[in-house]
Amino acid sequence: MNEFRTIEVKRSIFADNDEDAGRLRGELKREGVFLLNLMGSPGAGKTTLLVRTIEALKEEFSIAVMEADIDSDVDALTISRAGVRTVQLHTGGMCHLDADMTRQGLAALGTEGLDLIVLENVGNLVCPAEFDTGAAKNVMILSAPEGDDKPLKYPLMFSVCDVLLINKIDAMHVFDFDIGLCEERARRLNPGIKVIPVSAKTGEGIDEWVGWLRGETEAFRAGKAQGGGRA
Repeated sequence: MNEFRTIEVKRSIFADNDEDAGRLRGELKREGVFLLNLMGSPGAGKTTLLVRTIEALKEEFSIAVMEADIDSDVDALTISRAGVRTVQLHTGGMCHLDADMTRQGLAALGTEGLDLIVLENVGNLVCPAEFDTGAAKNVMILSAPEGDDKPLKYPLMFSVCDVLLINKIDAMHVFDFDIGLCEERARRLNPGIKVIPVSAKTGEGIDEWVGWLRGETEAFRAGKAQGGGRA
């Protein structure tokens, strides 16, 4: 009779990553660098929205971006044209970033003199939600063409995010997207989630989104300046 052991590798990996993410979050807090983890499906509009965000905030904050993809440098080229420090992270086939990958990206990017770093995670609604990157806040973009049922299909993603950006609202009528129903479904999973309808194409809702990000970045950096970064 063959004997074997079952090892909970997944649990161990997650636990190690959570510890590393906590350390990284502490390091960034001491530096006063606000790290935002931006997630969403391929084609949801992450990069387009990010360009608008940079345009709105680059005179107020020193901003940098880490672009994560399985391959290609298309998004990094787009972001670099917006005039901010950018690095491309290739995951070698992996569909997410974890804390160690984020740390490697930060080392290549350099954090000195930065106020805000945005990590555009790999386009995926499953794996990125499972791994803590060490970011101060998690934000996801859901676009109207994807459907208002996505909170039912990908509950973890909606549960771990602080903000839900519902993008392409200018096209909701084309795809019969029920924004009220989508928000209701998201709040069942995450009662505290902030929902901001936007259109990266027309600019609708961008001011509210930028206002939220500005406030979070300022509060984070004020906490460091007042000594909160030593916690």
